[in-house]
Amino acid sequence: MANGGTIIVGVDGSTPAQQALRWAGRQAELTGSRLVAVMAWELPGAFGWAGLPGLPEDLDLEGPAAHALAEAVKDALPPARAAAVEQVVVLGNPAQAILDRAEEEQADLVVVGVRGHGTFSATLLGSVSHTVTLHATCPVVVVRGTTEVTG
Repeated sequence: MANGGTIIVGVDGSTPAQQALRWAGRQAELTGSRLVAVMAWELPGAFGWAGLPGLPEDLDLEGPAAHALAEAVKDALPPARAAAVEQVVVLGNPAQAILDRAEEEQADLVVVGVRGHGTFSATLLGSVSHTVTLHATCPVVVVRGTTEVTG
């Protein structure tokens, strides 16, 4: 990956995801890699498979996710680096969206944030980071804590 490649980073607006985005941005800069930020959104569970009866057909449910992703990228990265990030919003399970995009892009690296709630490994990593580390076909970096990079 020293001469290009593709890095996929999962973004959900959380502090760990912002740290992962900063780390991935710096790694992309250091390696000359393309950076793709992926945010997935899901319908609330109460709607189930029946969809959203009674809501207008032109209701934009993806727009808020796209806006949140753009804001996350803008907040986490310097302007020049943020402008180069490809932003992808997907309807579906976040872990699966990251895995699918990594496969589609033949990614060289996937970066996700960690979540620390509880004592079991799945909850220590968070369900998304746990699933991605188990099923990715490329190396995965799980960023925990601060992401200050020097040099």
